Amino acid sequence: MKRIGKYWAIFKTQILNTLAYPGELAWRSLSIILFLWVFANLWRVTYRAEGSGTLNGISLKDMLWYLMLAETIELGKPRLARVMADAVKDGSVAYLLNKPYHFILYHLSTGMGESLVRGSMTALFGGAIVWLMMGPPPDPRGWPLAAAGVLGAWLLHFCVNALIGLAAFVSEEVAPYEWIYQKLAFILGGLFIPLDLYPLWLQNIARYLPFAYMLYGPARLFIAPDIGLFLNVLGGQIFWLAVLGGLLFFFYSRGMRRLAINGG
Repeated sequence: MKRIGKYWAIFKTQILNTLAYPGELAWRSLSIILFLWVFANLWRVTYRAEGSGTLNGISLKDMLWYLMLAETIELGKPRLARVMADAVKDGSVAYLLNKPYHFILYHLSTGMGESLVRGSMTALFGGAIVWLMMGPPPDPRGWPLAAAGVLGAWLLHFCVNALIGLAAFVSEEVAPYEWIYQKLAFILGGLFIPLDLYPLWLQNIARYLPFAYMLYGPARLFIAPDIGLFLNVLGGQIFWLAVLGGLLFFFYSRGMRRLAINGG
């Protein structure tokens, strides 16, 4: 319990640190309004061109609410790869490794604290603009299912970002890995287009990869809550968390042996 309390304290401290700059927080969160306004106009044209009120069972209203939650997950996800890489470059990683907490769990606590605040603020602004443009959100009874999916998605994002950050222990520069991961998540995670609208062969590939559980799954749950879908998303997230979490701690132990600290 003492160990859990230690990371809980770090989590709460990070929330307070993020809230300490409300102007910067609000400004970054407001970007979702521009994204959703552009998407709304693009999808209006698409639905009009198709001459149908739905695309594979998804209405224009549901499409915008889907995009709102997908963007919230993306904009609020833990971004630790650059933080970890910079700590290696400037030598401050030695300071962190010397503290009485686990390096990975420390970053998990800070990352989730920041994600909670930024994600909540982004959802507030994004939800407001979609509500004004399209009407009220989907059935609130499905919100707890979507919230659980968002939490799992952020944990998956953390694992991948931390794995990319650990690459700095060897190569120092991680920007190319981060860029590749981001583009894979955008396409195979269904950030801009739900996987339902992909060709069937690509849907099948995407559903076997972790990216679908980072974006598509939680966002689909939000607009079409279903216990079967929830169990599928939850099961996929647990599986990939076990795989990526195991790899994370394995490469952390190996990386510690090869770490070269500069600066400091």
